[in-house]
Amino acid sequence: MNKSYLLNLYNLELRELLKKSAEFMTNNIEFCSLVNARNGKCSQDCKYCAQSSHYRTEIDSFPLLDTETVKNAAIDAKIHKASRFSVVTSGKTPDESDFDRMIEMIKEINKIDGLESCASIGILNEEQAQKLAQAGLKRFHHNINTCKSYYPKICTTHTYEERINTCRLVKKYGMELCCGVILGMGETVEQRIEMALELSEIQPDSIPINILMPIPKTPFENYYDKIDEENILRTLAVFKIANPSSVLRFCGGRMRLSEENQELALKYCVEGILTGNYLTTTGKKPEEDLKTIEKLGKKLLCTTI
Repeated sequence: MNKSYLLNLYNLELRELLKKSAEFMTNNIEFCSLVNARNGKCSQDCKYCAQSSHYRTEIDSFPLLDTETVKNAAIDAKIHKASRFSVVTSGKTPDESDFDRMIEMIKEINKIDGLESCASIGILNEEQAQKLAQAGLKRFHHNINTCKSYYPKICTTHTYEERINTCRLVKKYGMELCCGVILGMGETVEQRIEMALELSEIQPDSIPINILMPIPKTPFENYYDKIDEENILRTLAVFKIANPSSVLRFCGGRMRLSEENQELALKYCVEGILTGNYLTTTGKKPEEDLKTIEKLGKKLLCTTI
């Protein structure tokens, strides 16, 4: 599978493209959820991000939550049918002063029957990856965000290669990998194809799809018109075709799609949903997603209380 082949697919009539992506779909939908365990004051200059200290976005910043608060959030996520729960923190790398508490959080999540632990805590070194694996972390989340050729337009304080190295460490130590993108940051169609191919090289278990929600006072605050709903659907379909064994997952920004187009995506391309609110943007209530799944005749992968 190469760039020209995927570009030709991208430009097919939309219904035909969606039907092709449906060939790689199961009838299952998986819920996951997260807790925003540390917010704001990030040293990195990612141009989309409200948590960057480079921009005066006036968000509420707070230090790492206590383990009991995270545990209770995980229990609540399970009640709302999530089968995976992630601890998410701001910052380039895990803060060593907090790392032991993060390990505690992971161990507490692992004690909850039917809930698998995830973490999204930044760029890892080898020792950190090893310790997370030893703690029983099931899955680690670390996005590429965009393709390699466009990455310098998104962030200058760390590199695309640093992100790829973290993905490699996650796999080296036997954890599952969740690795996705943010669409609508000014990338070209060709660069969306590059993303699909670069992800296919990484082979993540899960590919979270975020759609840029422009945040006031960030460099991308006016980027509402960088991608439309049809091109979001086209990108999702091509991602699924290029990554047939990965679960595409709706994450932040899916509210930029109409209800009809969200349903089309769940029918033809998407097999996972990050439910509830996200880090600095709002999502859907799990009850709403459950109604949609029932309407589409899909099966929810979860355990009962």
